[in-house]
Amino acid sequence: MELGLRNKVGVITGASRGIGAEITRELAREGCSLMLTARSAEQLNERVAETRALGSRASAYPVDLREPPAAAALLSSALAEFGRLDFIVANAGAAKTGDFLKLTDDDWHDGFALKFFGHMRLIRAAWPQLKANRGSIVIIGGVAGRTPVPNAMITGSVNAALLSLTKGLAARGTVDGVQVNAINPGPIRTERFAGRLHNLTISEGITEAEAERRYIEAGEITRIGEPTDIAGLASFILSRRGSYLHGALIDMDGGRTKTL
Repeated sequence: MELGLRNKVGVITGASRGIGAEITRELAREGCSLMLTARSAEQLNERVAETRALGSRASAYPVDLREPPAAAALLSSALAEFGRLDFIVANAGAAKTGDFLKLTDDDWHDGFALKFFGHMRLIRAAWPQLKANRGSIVIIGGVAGRTPVPNAMITGSVNAALLSLTKGLAARGTVDGVQVNAINPGPIRTERFAGRLHNLTISEGITEAEAERRYIEAGEITRIGEPTDIAGLASFILSRRGSYLHGALIDMDGGRTKTL
């Protein structure tokens, strides 16, 4: 489907693997020029090679967005490479899970450092460019931001903060001409999910197929999502077909979120 994204320039964080890698492939097929960032230079270079093989321009900028100067440096590199910026996909970040009483201050600081503060700094630095080009921001949050669970309190708190940021930025974006939306993925078949499933097979002495069936049943969901599901929605939001979406918090989770 032609989405009208050809020659648009974007930054994708957490682009090295999982959802970020699939969003990269999706947008490369649409003809976008992409600045890809994550902490792993080797994996980023693989994504750059894939993107170029699909006929699109791409460059890698390995950086740790937890460091305060990193966001501005990333933006400067993107502008030097491509000369403009039309969108940001804020995808990077994960937080430690576990017993609330055992999570340390450092665990909490680290959870917010990348996914919230790293993206906040990047969006703040990029806003003038996005305003000038009537650009777009897609924030990848998570369902725990809407339905907290006891063993993922850092994840839920960070994602809730991102959803609040989305709404606030959207209000500013209405005035400045910047589109801002968030996607809340449910369980997605990534390396992280595979590890979770593997642990279940060991602890319960069951096959992976049975572990997945139980996971789906316990979560009352239709199936486990694929990175392509999130990538397809992200590209739609960024396209002219999704331009009426603004300030939306979209749960793409197979029905896991039960609240209004």
